[in-house]
Amino acid sequence: MTEIVKPIIILGTGRCGSTVLHHLLARHPRVMWLSNVSQKYPAKPAWNRRAVSALGHPIVHRLLGDRILPSEAYRFWDFYAYGFATPYRDLVRDDVTPRMKRQVRAAIAPMLTADRNRLLVKIAGWSRIGFLNEIFEDAKFIHIVRDGRAVASSLVHVNFWRGWDGPSKWGAGPLSPEDEADWERHHRSFVALSALQWRLRTRAISAAQRQLEPTRFREIKYESFCDRPVECMREIVEFAELPPSDAFERTVRATPIKDSNRWRADLTPAQQAALDDLLRDDLALHGYDASARPR
Repeated sequence: MTEIVKPIIILGTGRCGSTVLHHLLARHPRVMWLSNVSQKYPAKPAWNRRAVSALGHPIVHRLLGDRILPSEAYRFWDFYAYGFATPYRDLVRDDVTPRMKRQVRAAIAPMLTADRNRLLVKIAGWSRIGFLNEIFEDAKFIHIVRDGRAVASSLVHVNFWRGWDGPSKWGAGPLSPEDEADWERHHRSFVALSALQWRLRTRAISAAQRQLEPTRFREIKYESFCDRPVECMREIVEFAELPPSDAFERTVRATPIKDSNRWRADLTPAQQAALDDLLRDDLALHGYDASARPR
């Protein structure tokens, strides 16, 4: 059985471009990823190994490449690490029980092969850095961060955002006194609430990553990834300690990646101003300028 070494974990707030990065990095020939097979059959980890490995054959990839897809596979995680999928707060080290750790590692190990010997995981929402770091002590974490104003706009333009039910049911925990005051100041608007969700989640990621050695955490801006996908992916491959692959780089070059940066067109000036007000300081921490005009 192949040893679990340095799993690669992509994380983000949601609506941040993590799916694009996940699907593309999954094309690297050395990674084994959780697929929709794991989501549907969480108790059968070997089936995931067979499905993903089979895609290495051109004929199988042509026939099934659009049916066997990378997945966050929350049913898989919930099957082995109870409550993983929808916690009301970020999961931390102390939430891991010895039983959970044994179960997760025992399910992951049979998936890995001599060729695909590096696990690739994608998680959205809460980072779960502390939790996953307790299970995988040498994991590499990649945070893909997107302009919080674009994320907030994206959230209020989908029906499945849990924020429509209010902060008591949105899955991001109760509002802090600071967040509650900010939400009241903006008349309890949903645009403001979506901004607070991004702020809360990115702050949680920043707090959790401070537990890690700098060599195990990398932040990539979604906008930079869209502008320079080949260069950014080279940086990611090097950080993840994956071997260079000419075939993988050709795939990256051939994949169209578009930054749908339209939040200013989708929101009123007043809504834009609310986002700038709520997110200015946190945007700056991640290299964004709240006064910048769209490209």
